[in-house]
Amino acid sequence: MSTPTDAYGSSSSNNHNNNFSLLNICSRVTLDGTNYNDWMHNIKRTLRFEEKKYVLEKELLEIDETKDTPKELAEYKKHFNDATKVSCIMVANMTPELQRLYEDYLPNEINNDLMEKYHQRAHQEKYEVVKSLITSNMKNGEFVSSHVQRMQQYVDRLLKLKVNFDEELAIDIVLNSLPSCYDQFMLTYHLNNQETKLAQLQNLLRPIKAGM
Repeated sequence: MSTPTDAYGSSSSNNHNNNFSLLNICSRVTLDGTNYNDWMHNIKRTLRFEEKKYVLEKELLEIDETKDTPKELAEYKKHFNDATKVSCIMVANMTPELQRLYEDYLPNEINNDLMEKYHQRAHQEKYEVVKSLITSNMKNGEFVSSHVQRMQQYVDRLLKLKVNFDEELAIDIVLNSLPSCYDQFMLTYHLNNQETKLAQLQNLLRPIKAGM
């Protein structure tokens, strides 16, 4: 008698295809030391689906086969097997230099070490970019288009660092960075309540500069 599994292929084949697809998701981002957040997001998304995310936070404790219960031994074996598979996935999606560094690490050891190295570095970078953005002012003699493009680069970098940056707030920061000769433009802009993207702002500002 045929079963649903027989009709659509073996369960082992389906599991293989699912695992292959999940590995493809992970391989979209290779950790190179500058993209920790994107890489970890892909890893966690895969592990949530596989119900193995716990190995990133939970330490694999040693067991005593003469004292531990059968349940504890079974839990250890499952944790060990899951951790081994996850560490292989994590290391496979690193640059060769990082692979050599982490090839003998368990998942929670990899995660903790990377958090200390790269997550803190990303936090510091966010601070530096935000500081540059809010303290930047248009320089004397600078083209307004060059100034707005520089501000746009700061905003784009924050978005890549997973900072939710409101478009309207970005425009307000750029307008605030302009010299007083743009005061009339800013007043008109806010009165008209225009729906504008930051990338379009310099097109609105160019005629003002030409008029000056």
